[in-house]
Amino acid sequence: MRILVISGLSGSGKSTAVRVLEDEGFFCIDNLPVQLFPTIIDLVQKAQESVPGVALVMDIRGRDFLKGFEKVFQEIDGAGHAVEIIFFDATDEVLIRRFSETRRRHPALESGSVPEGIRHERDQLAGLRHLATLVIDTSELNVHQLREMVLTRVKGEAGARKMTVHLQSFGYRFGIPLESDLVMDVRFLPNPHFVPELKPFTGLDPRVRNFVLEKPETGQFLARFENLLEYLLPAYQREGKSYLTISIGCTGGRHRSVALVDELQGFFARMGIVVKVSHRDMEKG
Repeated sequence: MRILVISGLSGSGKSTAVRVLEDEGFFCIDNLPVQLFPTIIDLVQKAQESVPGVALVMDIRGRDFLKGFEKVFQEIDGAGHAVEIIFFDATDEVLIRRFSETRRRHPALESGSVPEGIRHERDQLAGLRHLATLVIDTSELNVHQLREMVLTRVKGEAGARKMTVHLQSFGYRFGIPLESDLVMDVRFLPNPHFVPELKPFTGLDPRVRNFVLEKPETGQFLARFENLLEYLLPAYQREGKSYLTISIGCTGGRHRSVALVDELQGFFARMGIVVKVSHRDMEKG
């Protein structure tokens, strides 16, 4: 089983890393005495739960429990588990600023200033930092960049950059989907609803689809919209967005929007983006 030990200085980004790992399915435990690590790992393994690994947070809050961690790690390694230690750090200036912004007391000292707490914490965690598989300095990272770095470590370069798009059609008659990140109105396109032989069918029918897609204005719209998406999607990914909902609407959500959503699936496939498609109002009267 993959075992990640998350450690580092207070205010350096450990909580963000744990949230990322939880989203990836890791079994995460915060502030557990290091002597209990083997027991927890054994319990998770015996439970036969489908988890990619266990993430254990180990920091200054453990105090006396920090002693003897090398022996514990050897025991875990001897049981056949790979232990990776990810240590989060930042400059003293950055840590002091972060504590000032949150108005928190430094956990390393019951009394004393934040700088004194940081110095004490560095001294207490020096041995653990020396053993770290990876040290991440978060001084110049925002929360999205930190999330990307943790994902890259856990899932590899390709896994960190994947984004899922929910592409849906809808009808303005029934309201704009509340979960939408991007909304595109295509009611300016010719409407098959007013063609008697096409009205009974949906945008998935080849006759309706051809009627919509063969119009010159549809081709121009798709070219411009795809150019916009080519610009926006990487920007969203850089900011750490892993799920994007794009809603395309026409009057009833039955013809034009359905045909365009069906057509755009190929565009996302070419970009290597996982896309989930739904037609919210297609079957409504």
